[in-house]
Amino acid sequence: MENVVILGTGVAGCTAAIYAARANLAPTLFSGEQDGGQLTLTTEVENFPGFPDGITGPKLVEACKKQAEKFGAKFKYDIATGFEEIESGFEISFVSGEKVQCRTLIVATGASARWLGIPSEEKYKGKGVTTCATCDGAFFKDKKVIVIGGGDSAMEEALFLTKFASSVTVIHRRDTLRASKIMQEKAKAHDKIAFIWDSAVEEIVGEKFVSGVKLKNLKTNDITDFACDGVFLAIGHIPNTKFAVGKLDLDDHGYLKADKNMHTNMKGVFAAGDVQDTRFRQAITAAGSGCMAAMEAEKYLSELGIE
Repeated sequence: MENVVILGTGVAGCTAAIYAARANLAPTLFSGEQDGGQLTLTTEVENFPGFPDGITGPKLVEACKKQAEKFGAKFKYDIATGFEEIESGFEISFVSGEKVQCRTLIVATGASARWLGIPSEEKYKGKGVTTCATCDGAFFKDKKVIVIGGGDSAMEEALFLTKFASSVTVIHRRDTLRASKIMQEKAKAHDKIAFIWDSAVEEIVGEKFVSGVKLKNLKTNDITDFACDGVFLAIGHIPNTKFAVGKLDLDDHGYLKADKNMHTNMKGVFAAGDVQDTRFRQAITAAGSGCMAAMEAEKYLSELGIE
């Protein structure tokens, strides 16, 4: 039986692994659907302490993995589908069919980008439709793009895209933005950014690549064609907690509920990173929560007499 199993190999999971491994608990990490987490979809990370010149997301995650492995952590590629309480711990089931037993479980499965859910979106994924401006923005140099969303992430995406695109149009379902005041002001003041209010994308059109969208005005129901070369989605994230439904307490949006020490409602199960963070969602806060979860897992095991 494993002492510590960590679900998720992003910065939260890797930080938890570093601390657990240094405590001689030999943790095993499972990748989940997105090995390395959302950070692997980010190009430049400029706000992680210790990197004054910045570092790419994939490089930061890879460095965290190597550091965890250095202390004895093991990495496996698999996706958890569920788990059960057993005597003295838990049994986790995986897509591969493997079942793994452990005394403590750290859930750091993160959150995945939310999609529109329309058929044409699937057709043009990677052909003009994306959820990551920092990953794909450079491919749209001197192109006309749209950003769907009204929160801080949408404004950040729009502002970033102005470095490359000839124009950026924000499409929002309401007539006011949800973004923080400072982000709204920055976006509205930029001469490359325009807004279309009370509207939703009904369909994405094109041949091999995106050439436009059909917009529906949600007040009048009128449909209009809007020409663009790229569609960037910034409509939030979905926490990766399906495997925990009915077992762990979730909030109304599916995020894990955890206390200030990363404890879930189930003894021996801890949470870390974006899977339980509905507010900050930063690499540094994910790392901090990973540290906390591992230290609490170590304390829990020590109370059980396991060193």
